[in-house]
Amino acid sequence: MPSLASITENLARAETQFLAAADAIPAYQWKTCPVEGRWSAGELVCHLIMVERAIIRNADKSLHHPPKPLPFLKRFHLPMAIVEARLIPRKTPIPLDPSLVCEKEDMLAQLREVRERTRIFMQETSGKDLKKYNMPHPFLGTLNLREWFQLIASHQIRHTKQMKEIAATLPKNVTTLHK
Repeated sequence: MPSLASITENLARAETQFLAAADAIPAYQWKTCPVEGRWSAGELVCHLIMVERAIIRNADKSLHHPPKPLPFLKRFHLPMAIVEARLIPRKTPIPLDPSLVCEKEDMLAQLREVRERTRIFMQETSGKDLKKYNMPHPFLGTLNLREWFQLIASHQIRHTKQMKEIAATLPKNVTTLHK
């Protein structure tokens, strides 16, 4: 299991790569869906913000109660590599709130703020044995809080690939030279 230091590094790397991918989306196309039924870049960032906030909120709640022992068989879950690989399409169990989708720079600032709050939460809880606190994941199985922190990074890596797909699929402006 990765240390909190390596998880912190993974979070920073995932954030850097995601923001680089988001830079490829022009601000005027931020809310443009690349294909019918697919998220726009703004909706994708909204999803990341909502999920990360929910994870930290639920982790904080779970730390206010004594840890519950986890049965042996529930300790096994699918690997994070499945999340990052993005081979299996999944529908989010957290419905997207379209009213939260705003302009590109505002959303990216919100995403950075959420990540900073995650880092602070990790620092504040570094003295606790996070492996004793567990929460169910709708697809992977039951994860301890340290694994949930790693999931945040893996989830962002997954969606970095999606952001790159959005950038590749959006219509490109073509300029012509007139003589």
